[in-house]
Formats: sequence, structure tokens, C-alpha cells
Amino acid sequence: MHWSKDHSAAFSRVCVIIFALCLLALDVGAYWFAAWFVQVRLLRWQLGIFLMISIYSGSVFAWLCLCRLWQLLANIRRGDVFVDANVAYMRSISWCCAAAAVICLLSAAYYLPFAFVAAAAGFMALIVRIVKNAFQQAIAMKDELDLTI
Repeated sequence: MHWSKDHSAAFSRVCVIIFALCLLALDVGAYWFAAWFVQVRLLRWQLGIFLMISIYSGSVFAWLCLCRLWQLLANIRRGDVFVDANVAYMRSISWCCAAAAVICLLSAAYYLPFAFVAAAAGFMALIVRIVKNAFQQAIAMKDELDLTI
């Protein structure tokens, strides 16, 4: 099979849907997941409550991020790549990643491995921010070029 930009866009949309379904499952099953986690790790039940707070507070930003990714992919599919809306979507995505990093960093106070997730989310925020800045610069250059023609 020849891999084209259309296949890539479709694959990205499928991935967003899969992540949304996983997030929905986590949101619905957070109580049972936290109870299982506390039992398996032999932790105090209060940590299960903290885990549920972490899950639900992070879920808000994860849903927003998935919605923005879906909108970004929709624009790209239409051929609207270097537009201000995409810069706004990427800005929102980077802030969602930064918020997830903060939530995970705070969660590391009761479960240290969250620090690694915090570092990954912070790094992702940085990458998206840099790509957003590149898009913003490309839009400015495109607008300048449009004026010269």
C-alpha cells in the first residue's frame, strides 16, 4: 500500500478517536481503576482518592486537547494549513500539555512515577509550542508574500 497524505490524515483521525475512547473508558472507570491500583500496590485508600482527582482534573485538559487536535486535523484535511486558527489550536494544545504536566507534577507528591509523566507532558508542550511558533512565522511570511504579488 502506498502511504499518502490522505492516509496519514485518516490514520491521525483514527488515533484521535482511539485516544478519545480510551479517555472515555478511563473517565467512566476511574473509581474501579483507582480501587484496583490501591489494592495491587498495597497503598492507603486515601491515595485512591488523590488518583481519582488527578485522573479527572487531567481529563478536562485531555478532552480539550483531543478536540483541538480534531479541529486541527479537519483544517489540514481541507487544505487550510497556515492559518491563524491552527496557531490558536496549537497554542491551546500546548497549554493543555503544560496543565497536564503541572497536574502530574503535583501528583508525584503521592506517587513518584507521575514525575516522569510530568516531564513527558512538559516536553510535549515545548515541542507543540515550537511548532506553533514556526506556523506563526510561516503565516506572517505567507501574508507578506501575498502582499508582494
